[in-house]
Amino acid sequence: MPDIDHWRERIDEVDAQLLKLLSDRASYALEIGRIKHEKNLPIYVPEREKWIYENLERINGGPLSNAAVRRLFERIIDESRRLEKEANEAVSSSQHVTLYTLREDRVRCKV
Repeated sequence: MPDIDHWRERIDEVDAQLLKLLSDRASYALEIGRIKHEKNLPIYVPEREKWIYENLERINGGPLSNAAVRRLFERIIDESRRLEKEANEAVSSSQHVTLYTLREDRVRCKV
């Protein structure tokens, strides 16, 4: 039977995978934010968030409850929205932005 260190190593591996996936998701959110800015669309779209939560509840196989999954994704979506907002503000203050980068928990623009 595996000991506690074995399970902690497994959790560490999952944490690394989660971080990569969250970083990928954040990059996609930044791109969506860029498109929304170009098309003058709002950052917050309640219908989209409602769809996300409903979809997650539909595919949730546990052991996390639907309420727990929703709380986790509310935080993830809040951070995505924050990134989009910061990126839009950075774009608005610069006319020749070519690339967004994430560094030290802040969005910065390279011009």
